[in-house]
Amino acid sequence: MTNDEVRAAVLAALKRIAPEMDPETIRPDLPVREQVDMDSMDFLNFLVEIHRVLGVDVPETAYQEFTTLDGCVEYLVKRGPSVKA
Repeated sequence: MTNDEVRAAVLAALKRIAPEMDPETIRPDLPVREQVDMDSMDFLNFLVEIHRVLGVDVPETAYQEFTTLDGCVEYLVKRGPSVKA
C-alpha cells in the first residue's frame, strides 16, 4: 500500500472512533490524541480498528509511534498492511 492509502485508512479508522472529527483538520505532525480528544480507551479502540482494517498488530512497545498521523503512517507502511475491509 502507498503512504496515501495507509493515511486514508488511518483517518477512516480515526473517524470510526471519533465520528465528530474532521479528517481535513488533522495536522500530520501534531499529537493525534489531542487533536481528536481521544482518551486511553479510544486510543486502544483505534488500534483495534487499525488491526481490523489493515491487519497490523501494534504491540504496546510501538504505541509511541502512533503519537502523530505521520508516525502512524510510517509505522504501518513499514509493516506492509493489507486492507481487509
